Amino acid sequence: MKASIVKAELNKMADPIRARVSRRYFKTGPGEYGQGDCFLGVRVPSQRIIARQFVGLPLLEVEKLLKSRWHEYRLTGILILVNKYQIGTDEQKKEIFTFYSDHLEAVNNWDLVDVSAHKIIGNYLKDKDRRFLYYLADSDNLWFRRSSIIATFAFIDDGDLQETIQLATRLLKDKHDLIHKAVGWAIREVGKKDPLIAKKFLDRYHSEMPRTMLRYALEKFSSAERQHYLKR
Repeated sequence: MKASIVKAELNKMADPIRARVSRRYFKTGPGEYGQGDCFLGVRVPSQRIIARQFVGLPLLEVEKLLKSRWHEYRLTGILILVNKYQIGTDEQKKEIFTFYSDHLEAVNNWDLVDVSAHKIIGNYLKDKDRRFLYYLADSDNLWFRRSSIIATFAFIDDGDLQETIQLATRLLKDKHDLIHKAVGWAIREVGKKDPLIAKKFLDRYHSEMPRTMLRYALEKFSSAERQHYLKR
């Protein structure tokens, strides 16, 4: 099983019109967060099908996908890793976590982070030392920082909420809109599990939170509660 076969399958589905739309949507222009990213124009559901078909692809071949300039090659490679992780033994999960972490530079747009960080990093660290998340949160790399907070969604699913709160606090002053959205989203999810913990965070920090972060965090609150926090 070779990466070249996966690439050939994706190439068959390439759509230049969709590729143009994707380049705009993922902000690939000069100075934008996805600067220089290249798109074939393959739909994500099609990539998921291919990823399931090639779940047995060896890691050395997955690496060839992750090192590609083509977004869809990288996303399909990441989806293969997620699928491998979900069916793997404990030893295999450790290997995939290490491989994914070593290739985190390839997870370089918000969609790539959001389909994988919680499913690999977060899941693996559930019962382990979590200092790696703080290394990511303190990075100059936008995608590392986003990965740190998105990874905690695996903890939130289990009702383990404090790591999300600590990382959200650490990222509170981040300058990038994509971190504002991710942190707000995470606080919203915390609120679904325990509204009191989310409200405690908001009571303390709502006046400091970037507006986008605050609005995302408040999405599931009542209109009256939203207005309370939005009035500064």
